Amino acid sequence: TDEIMQQEIRPLVAVDIIEQLHRQFAILSGGRGKDGAPIITFPEFAGFSEIPDDDFLNVVTYLTSIPSLEAASIGFIIIIDRRRDKWSAVKASLTRIAGAFPGNLQLVFVLRPSRFIQRAIADIGIKLYRDDFKMKVPIIMLNSVSDLHGYIDKSQLTRELGGTLEYGHSQWIHHRTAIENFAMTVKTTAQMLQTFGTDLAETELPNDVQCTEELLTSHTDHHSKLKDELKLAVKQGATLLTCIREPVTRSANSKLSPDELENVATVERLLAQLDETEKAFDQFWTKHHLKLEQCLQLRHFEHDFREVKLTLDNLMETQAGFADIGDSVTRVENLLKEQKHLEEKGQEPLEKAQSLALHGEQLIQNNHYAVDSIRPKCVELRRICDDFTNETKKKYDILGKSLELHKQLDKASQWCEAGIYLLASQAVDKCQSQEGAETALVEIEKFLVTAKEHQLSNPKEFYNQFDMILTPEIKANAQRIVQKLEDVQEMFDKRQVSLKKLAAKQTRPVQPVAPHPESSPKRASPKITRPAAVENTSYHFQVRRRGPAAQNGNHALVYLRTADLGLRQKYLKNKPNHIINELIETERVYVEELQSIIEGYASEMDNPNLVHLIPSALQNKKEILFGNLPEIYDFHNRIFLKEIENCIENPELLARCFLKRKEDLQIYEKYCQNKPRSEALWRQCGDSIFFQECQRKLDHKLSLDAYLLKPVQRITKYQLLLKEMLKCSKNSEGTAELEEALATVLDIIKSVNDSMHQIAITGYEGDVSELGKLLMQGSFNVWTDHKKGHNKVKDLARFKPMQRHLFLYTKMLLFCKKREENTDGHEKTASYSFKNSLKMSTVGITENVKGDNKKFEIWYNGREEVYIIQASSVELKNTWISEIRKVLTGQLEACR
Repeated sequence: TDEIMQQEIRPLVAVDIIEQLHRQFAILSGGRGKDGAPIITFPEFAGFSEIPDDDFLNVVTYLTSIPSLEAASIGFIIIIDRRRDKWSAVKASLTRIAGAFPGNLQLVFVLRPSRFIQRAIADIGIKLYRDDFKMKVPIIMLNSVSDLHGYIDKSQLTRELGGTLEYGHSQWIHHRTAIENFAMTVKTTAQMLQTFGTDLAETELPNDVQCTEELLTSHTDHHSKLKDELKLAVKQGATLLTCIREPVTRSANSKLSPDELENVATVERLLAQLDETEKAFDQFWTKHHLKLEQCLQLRHFEHDFREVKLTLDNLMETQAGFADIGDSVTRVENLLKEQKHLEEKGQEPLEKAQSLALHGEQLIQNNHYAVDSIRPKCVELRRICDDFTNETKKKYDILGKSLELHKQLDKASQWCEAGIYLLASQAVDKCQSQEGAETALVEIEKFLVTAKEHQLSNPKEFYNQFDMILTPEIKANAQRIVQKLEDVQEMFDKRQVSLKKLAAKQTRPVQPVAPHPESSPKRASPKITRPAAVENTSYHFQVRRRGPAAQNGNHALVYLRTADLGLRQKYLKNKPNHIINELIETERVYVEELQSIIEGYASEMDNPNLVHLIPSALQNKKEILFGNLPEIYDFHNRIFLKEIENCIENPELLARCFLKRKEDLQIYEKYCQNKPRSEALWRQCGDSIFFQECQRKLDHKLSLDAYLLKPVQRITKYQLLLKEMLKCSKNSEGTAELEEALATVLDIIKSVNDSMHQIAITGYEGDVSELGKLLMQGSFNVWTDHKKGHNKVKDLARFKPMQRHLFLYTKMLLFCKKREENTDGHEKTASYSFKNSLKMSTVGITENVKGDNKKFEIWYNGREEVYIIQASSVELKNTWISEIRKVLTGQLEACR
């Protein structure tokens, strides 16, 4: 039913009845009556009566729908041309028109048949049947076209009716079809634009960048396609307008018929409608596109905000974790460095946050639709930036105060140490004379003047100044140092009183009490930094009176005894702490130096701005020059330094650090093995501009080769510090662990040293790594003895000793000849030329050789070959025999 309804109300178009129109049984030529009434002509058509009613009705209905409403309201003029037909045809035509014509009629002209008989019949028939036609308008019967010209002007009639009106039926159908197609195009385009606009208005904006970009691209593409459709429709209308106006364009004398003028108006109206539709659509699209772009800007802003906010939150969290204010000058300086590093690390995210906030404000100024969402985020970003900046400034202020405090505490502690050392170092025998006592007084007075230089005249002053920023631990330490200052001042006061009495008068010789040997210093008072606070103990001097002076009480004879020595012993008691401090401080310096080498030299070799300065011999050889230095730096910076820093309060844990990291410290072996290659490369390229530029940037006084020696020097430094610790810890609880740690470090040094010799072996065809662990290496005098006798002069020479360098592995004993070569004026480098080898599974050993306790024998293949080996000392010989026996015993156990 809906389809039928739609079909009924849908107006007819030319394409629907194209075949009927081509039959040309009725035409709308475009002519008009004198009052403007449209003229419909029914030309002569032989089969008019055979035309189906539907076809007739459709054509007539379509023709009456073409003129304007104004013209149609005047009424139509119908011209029926039946000059060559019969009265029956005239009658049929009038009957059909009267019964089916859909429009208003004004006049009906009938060109009667031209033949005489048919004309007569027509005259009679029209009189008889006029009422039967039921037409309310006059029917005028005409004999010729001349009669027609009396009613209608020739210019409004076609040539077939004796007029001058140009009419081509095919062209008329073509124009009508084109106009209706164009009208349908305009309607379809408007509907598409309306549908697209509705879709745009109903589209929900995405919540992420990718979907927004995809939506913007999709809508833009769709918009471009619709714009193309609009341009095509406009072009179509313009072409159609040109075609309709073609007669006028072709000839200036030609005029368009009223219908053609109406066609022109129709097309112009459709073009104007297209133009208005396009403008409305462009206006809507501009707003929608702006909103999409603003949405994309918002999504980018929100995405960047989340990233920056996360970074800033992590930064603030890291900053909040820096709650430590330090417990020593070194610690505070490290905290300041860490704070500086955090500040530098935060510069980039802070700049991003400020830039993003500025971008958000620009969006607001550009009338962004999401102002309520953007403004709080800009405020949040600026707040976090301000919080970080203010907190950083606060941290710097607190750490600056802490640094100042600890420097003053250190100065006070050093002053106390120096004072204690001064008192302990004043020789007792020299103080017994008046001159000696006066000299000691002068020394004390000079020293006490330095208290004013360090602003220590009021010891509690600097503590009260920093009371608000101190932790309980630092407060306790400050209190101990303040108490220590008071105790030392009291010691000086007592010593001054005693010395002044001795300087005033000497009544009798004084029997001196010799001080401990360590009490007589051979150097000036040292400046010792002691992070560990001295116990809060009052120091005093013991006074003994003798003889008359004791009886009369006039003068006291002061004997400086064990009080001074106790101070000295207390200093020695804390020596392990000093060693730990030295180890930690030198370790920190070592790590910083390694870092400066890696960042200032190794990383710069990849700097594109400095590539042109790198000599060709150094290209792609960074690993040769630096070896595994990055691995060493990573181990010390990330692991070892932190572990030994934990020993500052518990020195007994130091040995465990070395024992725990025994395997990790083997990385030095790889570094030392590469060192000869590194030195050779340095000799070749060390004077290049590249290294000079890097050294200038780092402000190093020494060149790179000096810093590349640091790892070699560092591994040997550990054993010296451990030996010092061992001296201070004899017979204590941790002595065994310290001895084991020292043995571990010495073993590593030996392993490194052995490996340096091993890599210099030349001429050995096998792989030395398959010979097992290198146990020992050293130079010896060697004789050989062959059981089969000597067939060559060369064999006879073996009765003389040969200089051979032996390498003892778990599977093989190598005999090499040491060679030394000069390299470009530098120190000699040793190499070891391979001469012979013995499998350890087939050798035997004789420990003692008659006549020389430094010799021992190694025999091979049932004593077919005997090697007599002479060591430089008995100890060296015994060490080698012990190692060889361990190897042989191990092989025996393995066989069992």
